Amino acid sequence: MDNNTEHFETLKEIIKPYVQNEEAYNQLSMETKFIDDLEINSANLVDIILDVEDKYDIEIDNDSMEKMLDVQSAIEVITSKK
Repeated sequence: MDNNTEHFETLKEIIKPYVQNEEAYNQLSMETKFIDDLEINSANLVDIILDVEDKYDIEIDNDSMEKMLDVQSAIEVITSKK
């Protein structure tokens, strides 16, 4: 399993408790948008970012946070910080 697949699976577990749209979650892909598709509110998006920081022991700055709007971007930020 490559890093992206591993990050994808980890991210999927992290976002699960915050998802409002279960159907979109079940079809999660690299293009899935957290707010538009999964209906995660912006406060919960901050929780997700904190969870990601804890899980990977990284620090995500504001610029990177603003990019983390979909699965692909989140994985790119995680990869760049590790």
